Amino acid sequence: MSDDHAYSSAERDAVYRAIRERRDMRHFIGGVVPDALLQRLLQAAHHAPSVGLMQPWRFVRVRQQALREQIHQLVETERLATAEALGVRSEEFMQLKVQGVLDCAEVLVAALPEGREAHVFGRRTLPEMDLASLSCAIQNLWLAARAEGLGMGWVSLFEPQALADLLQMPPGAKPVAILCLGPVAEFYAQPMLVQEEWADARPLSELLFCDQWGATE
Repeated sequence: MSDDHAYSSAERDAVYRAIRERRDMRHFIGGVVPDALLQRLLQAAHHAPSVGLMQPWRFVRVRQQALREQIHQLVETERLATAEALGVRSEEFMQLKVQGVLDCAEVLVAALPEGREAHVFGRRTLPEMDLASLSCAIQNLWLAARAEGLGMGWVSLFEPQALADLLQMPPGAKPVAILCLGPVAEFYAQPMLVQEEWADARPLSELLFCDQWGATE
């Protein structure tokens, strides 16, 4: 391997550490995220790759407490609906903490903009690449937050149109994630759903195929 373009060993270790220790956080301790730091994190998100350079990410910073409480209620409504849909695991699900909207320092809503259909480059056969691009931006923000010592959680329990209406989004725009961001007492040693014995993470070996779907050799 050529080292001409590689980072130093310490820099590489830091990148892999942020990836390895990133967690979907639900427990926050209030506090603040200084504006300069928030802008740095959002710039990290803005450096994400996007298909056709369409940059289909929009972030709504939620600053009004009343609006936070309304978002919190949207999540709670969907939490109950999800519990009902889970059937036999409903009571177990209701024991999980699924959001930190009222506890975190910052709430951001990540959304796709209206007019996305005008971007054809890279989306003619895969129109969902706008969502993939937004997801890359969210992941950049997540990793940068972890490197800065801040927790972040991605909340997806909400009815999209209800949240879009609440934030007065134009027709065609779609919220994808409620992002809770801020200081935490500690990071989970494992993903929270693993710690809570809700699910087990699968090893890479089960998800990697060779030449044909399902083939491992």
